[in-house]
Amino acid sequence: MDYKKTNAPLTTTVHDIIKMAEPTGNIYETVCIISKRANQIAAEMKSDLEKKLQEFATLNDNLEEISENREQIEISKYYEKLPKPTLIATQEYLEDKLAYRNLAKEKEEF
Repeated sequence: MDYKKTNAPLTTTVHDIIKMAEPTGNIYETVCIISKRANQIAAEMKSDLEKKLQEFATLNDNLEEISENREQIEISKYYEKLPKPTLIATQEYLEDKLAYRNLAKEKEEF
């Protein structure tokens, strides 16, 4: 899922964790699923931001040569205004857009 096109809230919202844990049957497992997805989203966001800011990197970084670049500031502000990775991951989980599996449970079934 593209994190730029998410309908996740920008602020923290309250969810019933017991109700959220129903698909897995375990609160800890639900939190682990969401946190692992949040880490993936955060890594993707970081790499995208670094790629975009790489264009503005200079070879000689002297204090005198560093000047504010309006485009660079706007890119940074755009990424700051996006929902946090945990909120995006939680929204994906609530919308059943996450695929997950528990290898320990799969081994028990065999």
